[in-house]
Amino acid sequence: MKQLLLCLALLAGGASAWAQTNAVAGNVDPDAERARLTRERAEIDARAKTEQTACYQRFAVEDCLQESRRKRRTAEDSIKRQEADLNDIERKRRAAAQLERLDKAPPRAQDDPAAQEKARQSQQGREQRAADHAESRAEAAAKAESNRRALEDKQRNHAEQQAKAARLQADAPTERARFERKQEQAAKHRADRERQNAERTKPRSAPLPTPP
Repeated sequence: MKQLLLCLALLAGGASAWAQTNAVAGNVDPDAERARLTRERAEIDARAKTEQTACYQRFAVEDCLQESRRKRRTAEDSIKRQEADLNDIERKRRAAAQLERLDKAPPRAQDDPAAQEKARQSQQGREQRAADHAESRAEAAAKAESNRRALEDKQRNHAEQQAKAARLQADAPTERARFERKQEQAAKHRADRERQNAERTKPRSAPLPTPP
C-alpha cells in the first residue's frame, strides 16, 4: 500500500502530488471541500451582483463592470481548479481502495488471470463512468457560464441605454434653448427680408410739374 501511495505521488508531481497523496490517505474530506467550494461560489455570485449594482451608479459603467467580471472570472477559475483536484483525488482514492481490496483478496483469486482481468475491467469501467460524470458537470458549468455572460450583456446594454437616456435628459434644456434661439433668428431674418422687399417694390413719388 505504501508503494501505491508513492507511485501516485510521483505521477501527480510537486506540491499538488503531496496534497493528493495525503487525500488518498484520508487527510482530505472531498464532501466537505465541495460544500466549501459551493459556499464560496455563492459568495462570489453575491459579491458580483453587489459590485454590478454599484457600477450602475458610476459614470464609467462599462469599465467598472469589466473589472467586476474580471475578478469574478479569477475567483471562479480558482474554484474550478480546486474542483478538478478533488475529482482527481477521488479517482485516485477509488483506485487505491480497489487495489487494496485486490491485495487483501485470497491468493487463489489473485493468481487467477481471469479474475484479475475482470477486476481490471471493472475498475476501468468505474473510472470511465467517473470521468463521464465529471465531463457532464463541466458541460453544465460551461452552460451556466454562458447564461451568466448573456445576462451580463443584457444588463450592460440596459445600463448603456439608461446612461444615454440620462444624458439626453440632461441636455434637453440646452437643446431647447438653442432651438428657440434659432427660431428667433429665423423669424428676424424673415422680417428683415420682407421689409427690404417692401422697400424695393414701393412706387416712386410723381415728379414735380415743369415750371411755365
